[in-house]
Amino acid sequence: MADAAVKLTKKDFESDQDVRWCPGCGDYAILSAVQKALPELGIPRERHVFIAGIGCSSRFPYYMNTYGFHTIHGRAPTIATGVKVANPELCVWVISGDGDGLSIGGNHMLHVLRRNVDLNIILFNNEIYGLTKGQYSPTSKVGTVTKSSPFGSQDYPVNPLAFALGAGATWYGRTIDRDIKHMTGMVQKAPQHHGTSLLEVLQNCIVFNDGVYGDLYDAKTKKDHILYLEDGQPMIFGTEDQYALVLENYGLKVVDRDQVDDSDIVVHDVRNRELAFLLSELERPVPVGVIYDRERAVYEDQVHELEQQVIEANAPGDLAAVLRSGTTWTVS
Repeated sequence: MADAAVKLTKKDFESDQDVRWCPGCGDYAILSAVQKALPELGIPRERHVFIAGIGCSSRFPYYMNTYGFHTIHGRAPTIATGVKVANPELCVWVISGDGDGLSIGGNHMLHVLRRNVDLNIILFNNEIYGLTKGQYSPTSKVGTVTKSSPFGSQDYPVNPLAFALGAGATWYGRTIDRDIKHMTGMVQKAPQHHGTSLLEVLQNCIVFNDGVYGDLYDAKTKKDHILYLEDGQPMIFGTEDQYALVLENYGLKVVDRDQVDDSDIVVHDVRNRELAFLLSELERPVPVGVIYDRERAVYEDQVHELEQQVIEANAPGDLAAVLRSGTTWTVS
């Protein structure tokens, strides 16, 4: 999809709309990362489309100087599927929050993942409903105290990675809103995958869930709580790379690196679905980077291939003639 003749900058993707999120919201960082990443793709602005549902994150299309739709709650993947099937040359982005994408939109998210439409989904996960003023969300941890759970939520949270893998996702990545360099790189990687890419961004809501990712933000602790994944590289983390992951009892276990042989340390393989499931169960460290990546037939390619087969077998139809043929139609 890249066009080498196109030379764009971050400013080219900034719209004339005032950006209206709460001061300090992680959404600003995500917006900046996307606007920095897109010029590097070499794709003209008119071939980018941003489609959002409802929520704080869903204001995103207004702030991008591209085409876009602000749709209804949870249905952005459905609208985006129609856009991509109608015009496969477009680079289609879906912007969603944990509530929009995994609660009312959970069914739509499931089906776009299993169909493997060539879309790029960015899931803002702040573990709270921000736009409606602080109710617990599908990803809120058990015990989270909110306006709708004053004594602590008793709902077991959705695990976005496990959900996506179970639905048949072919690409899953994760990044953190305060790591601009890493996040920008992940935004650039997502559209290079031919199929549905889902990029989860761990994002802070400064008003209703401030500090939910505190261990990942604190300069003194973050290296002990984040595992930066690289395909083909051993899973090592810590301020001095003093920790490693090994397999034990069909799961991943954190050990002191000097207590094991290097050959025992798990090596990341983005094509290994079982390993991705094991990574989904990790609470510490939090894996970030490309967690899973595999190729599979893409939905719109199959649709258009089938369409051509039908045309070749039956000759092109004449819709206008059918509509003017009478008040009833016989389908054989």
